[in-house]
Amino acid sequence: MKCAVCSRTAKGFGYFNPRLPRSDPRRYSDRWVFCSMRCQNAFSRLMEKSGGHMIDPSDMELAAMASCLAPLGDYVGSIGMQRPLADYRKEEVLMLVEVVVTAYQEHMLVEHERIAEKDRAFFEERLSRQSQRASTGVPF
Repeated sequence: MKCAVCSRTAKGFGYFNPRLPRSDPRRYSDRWVFCSMRCQNAFSRLMEKSGGHMIDPSDMELAAMASCLAPLGDYVGSIGMQRPLADYRKEEVLMLVEVVVTAYQEHMLVEHERIAEKDRAFFEERLSRQSQRASTGVPF
């Protein structure tokens, strides 16, 4: 079985839904197994925050979803816009999934890199200000 958080091999950690009675088969699920306490704790915090329901996507996730539309449209246009999805061959469906997932991941990666660069610039500027104050001898 795979960890529900990171997909590594699960190693005996699990989660159950305490809101369900012990007799309810949904209380325990082999989908909720984990490789470590870290993953189990992360999942538990998410379940507590969301009450076990799907949380709303963040603005970054919504933007990533929207960024998939152009590549998806290009791909569907290249194989025939009029064809229903049920008529796609297995290879075409897999390529469609790959196009969407790649576009989503690429957008998320670029956005995270942008945020990291913004944070790095902020902290570098703050460090330079601190070193300037330290060199002038003024404590404030």
